[in-house]
Amino acid sequence: MSVKQPPTPIVVLISGSGSNLQAIIDQQRLGSINIDIKAVISNKSAVQGLQRAVNNGIATAVIDHKQFDSREAFDKSLRDLIDGYNPGLVVLAGFMRILTPEFTNHYRGRMLNIHPSLLPKYQGLNTHQRALDAGDNEHGVSVHFVTAELDGGPVIKQARVPILDNDTADKLAARVLKEEHVLYPCVIGWFADGRLTMENGAAKLDGEAIKP
Repeated sequence: MSVKQPPTPIVVLISGSGSNLQAIIDQQRLGSINIDIKAVISNKSAVQGLQRAVNNGIATAVIDHKQFDSREAFDKSLRDLIDGYNPGLVVLAGFMRILTPEFTNHYRGRMLNIHPSLLPKYQGLNTHQRALDAGDNEHGVSVHFVTAELDGGPVIKQARVPILDNDTADKLAARVLKEEHVLYPCVIGWFADGRLTMENGAAKLDGEAIKP
């Protein structure tokens, strides 16, 4: 009889509504992923994601980037706050800040991000409109390890969504978001079970290099 491992402590960083956060909370509550969300931290106050955390009895904190003179100073304060919870994994769920190399290196191999495109396509913002403008026939979402390169860390898993003739950026975004809510908890669960690692700059699942 196998002994279940203790849940992996995680900290989630948000900047907005927290719909991916809710998907992660839901899967934790169902027991389908072996995690313990220790805290939700936002760089903006009064966002819906913070209320989602409160509704589920999860600790929250706000650290306003506008109160700092530099990106480095903000990141240092954020890092100190995160490390106080001693997480095994840091999850970026709509956290709209470009992080310094010092910060990303500190959490190397234990920080994940979700990005609404089929990376390496469309790093950065406005991904849905950019896919439409390019005439692409498919779009999607990627979960990747975070490195110093913006949206450039090794991709772990992707979900693809067909682009329809009558699509707008909003319609496409809504369909992609549904896939995000399935994809992100799945990947977090892999990490929590010890199946997912980053080694020598590559994502590995069960010891094998991942080819998304």
